[in-house]
Amino acid sequence: MARAPKTKTTPKGPRQFAVGQLPSREAILEAMAQQPTLDGKRDLARHFGIHGDMRTPFKVLLKQMEGEGFIARTRKQIRPTAALPAVTVLDVPADADPDNLHAFPAQWNDEEGARPRVMIKQPRDARVAPAPGDRILARISAGDGELPDYTARAMKILDKPRRGQIGIVRMDEDGARLIPVDRKQKEMRIDGGDLGSARDGDLVEVEIKLTGRLMIPKAKVTNVIGNPKSEGAVSMIAIHNLEIPYRFPASVTKEAEDAKETTIKGREDWRHIPLVTIDPVDAKDHDDAVYAEPDTDPKNAGGHIVYVAIADVAAYVRPGTALDREAYIRGNSVYFPDRVVPMLPERISNDLCSLREGENRPSLAVRMVFDQNGKKRSHSFHRVLFRSAAKLNYQQAQAAIDGKPDDKTGPILDSILRPLWAAYGAMAKARDNRGPLDLDLPERKIILDKTGMVVDVKVPERLDAHRLIEEMMIAANVAAAETLEKHKSALLYRVHDTPSQEKLVALRDFLSSLQLPAPKSDAVRPADFNRILDKARTDGKIQQVSEIILRTQAQAEYAAENYGHFGLNLDRYAHFTSPIRRYADLIVHRALISALDLGKDGLTDGEIAKLPGIAQHISSTERRAMLAERETIDRLLAQFLAAHVNAKFEGRISGVTRSGLFVRLRDTGADGFIPASTLGQDYYRFVEEMQAMVGDRTGETFRIGDDVSVRLLEVAPVAGALRFELLSEGSRGVPSSGGRQRKGPSTTRGKAGAYRKLAKRKR
Repeated sequence: MARAPKTKTTPKGPRQFAVGQLPSREAILEAMAQQPTLDGKRDLARHFGIHGDMRTPFKVLLKQMEGEGFIARTRKQIRPTAALPAVTVLDVPADADPDNLHAFPAQWNDEEGARPRVMIKQPRDARVAPAPGDRILARISAGDGELPDYTARAMKILDKPRRGQIGIVRMDEDGARLIPVDRKQKEMRIDGGDLGSARDGDLVEVEIKLTGRLMIPKAKVTNVIGNPKSEGAVSMIAIHNLEIPYRFPASVTKEAEDAKETTIKGREDWRHIPLVTIDPVDAKDHDDAVYAEPDTDPKNAGGHIVYVAIADVAAYVRPGTALDREAYIRGNSVYFPDRVVPMLPERISNDLCSLREGENRPSLAVRMVFDQNGKKRSHSFHRVLFRSAAKLNYQQAQAAIDGKPDDKTGPILDSILRPLWAAYGAMAKARDNRGPLDLDLPERKIILDKTGMVVDVKVPERLDAHRLIEEMMIAANVAAAETLEKHKSALLYRVHDTPSQEKLVALRDFLSSLQLPAPKSDAVRPADFNRILDKARTDGKIQQVSEIILRTQAQAEYAAENYGHFGLNLDRYAHFTSPIRRYADLIVHRALISALDLGKDGLTDGEIAKLPGIAQHISSTERRAMLAERETIDRLLAQFLAAHVNAKFEGRISGVTRSGLFVRLRDTGADGFIPASTLGQDYYRFVEEMQAMVGDRTGETFRIGDDVSVRLLEVAPVAGALRFELLSEGSRGVPSSGGRQRKGPSTTRGKAGAYRKLAKRKR
């Protein structure tokens, strides 16, 4: 026989709760809000008439509400958690599902219980599209359904502070101190009880605590990362400092290991076409292969057919999988002198998708027809299975063309290599007519020994083999963009904006100070810069002008909207040729698969809606990778030069700021700083339009691009910082009268503070 419902009185009047029925979460929170004395399980149970068999389910309900962040427990007291403000800062977890983003409050009092989970709304018209790992300013809305029920709409993506400061532990007679990796941060003491298991020389992660009445900052070791002097550990500083994910989750590794090799089903058979890979000597993965042949069409006399086959990563990395989410989070592979942090696990990048010689591999390929002057007449995309005929390196292929074939290149010289070079010769004509920006800045390659330390720095020779592959990859990238535009498909463009008016004004001032002509219009083209470079080369001023023109350029990025590629002088451009190491290329592959109906693993509607956010995210991961590579090279070179303090070096002024001069050494490419206070016997003033320091009395001038001799005075290997003494005299000019102090194209001001710290120790 059923019992009569039990009546319970609340401040709002009588309320009925049937025996055997738990109160809702909303009812519990409402009761606690109206009666603050209801602050324990017993009080709540008495209030709602909970007894007998219902006590255990009620305790479970309260525990669930605590775990969901709606109530907080302090010992035996229970209270509602604080509500989120209408606008607050949220952190999106790095492992959040890009298709169903959630976030947590960036600041939260743990006494209030677990941080509430906030779902991120991502409407199609959203101007801000957050990604996993982002910190955002968001407008919060309380839900109208079952709790937990916060939703948010992103207003702005914020700079996210680093997870924790890292540095090197150094032991001295007073105990331990931390030498920060970040050049802008100061050394701190570490109390004995806060050292943990760290030893002298260890790279550690710390948290900062303030002690005493003066609130002096001290470091507490929270994690021992390792010793930077051990093999391959220098890059780990940048990896940890910039929070680059370098370990694959177990779910990602399992997906990769379980992947099965793709077959010929649904593909064209291109195994009769002898495509070859041409890569650096030490390349571990090969994602592009090329082949060319004369066009036999009488209407295209002297023309060429070029085939470019790219690893079909989309066949293995499908939308919504763990592999795809991890590749998106990473955005790209990161290349260090001592290691690679790949975008995809080795099973995918170095095995199933690597275009190995003599092995069947799936590919998304493009066939392009060029006339005798390199103008493209037509192109078509194909999903194929092919087999690389040869694995070559740049030097090997070039040597064969130059008359020194080896056992491998000799048999394919006439059938494969010479036709490739003939096609490149025609394509080079079209490139020259197009007139891309001609900034030929040498890249140095660091040679490491078995322990990961620098033994040499070389400038690899720039070969036609390099240019051949670059030109064919550019042509394939353009073809991808053209095809997707033709099919009105969404895509990610690789864009490079024109220089800003402010930078052009600064460039004109600088060129005027060198008596060089400058572009009069703001509507500049790469050809305008190329004419300036040609004139500067003739006048012996190429170093100064190259450095400034480089700094005048905008930064290339990814975007869902097209505004062209200024540097390449192309109206439309997309990255298609490196899906093993760039997520942008994988998106372009999926778009082509969908647009051309080449399979069921193409671009999804969900991805199309999020392209602006994807572009923003992978642009930021690309910048992070560039910074990590640069920081690691700086530290390696600083370690290499630490044994050469007081030695004399030849270099060139690479930057000028109010604080002093930056000098790049000729042999190693290492950058160091000369504080302005140590220059000569005059007072030197920064003259922006000249990019120079000029003496007030003597007019002695040190300007960007000048060749100088320096002495190495101090090295900070962990920070990658060098301090020099200038040994050369400057050129004589007009004494400074103060100079203009407006902002210009210099990008080195922010670095000067770290180098000044080195100088202060010696004064």
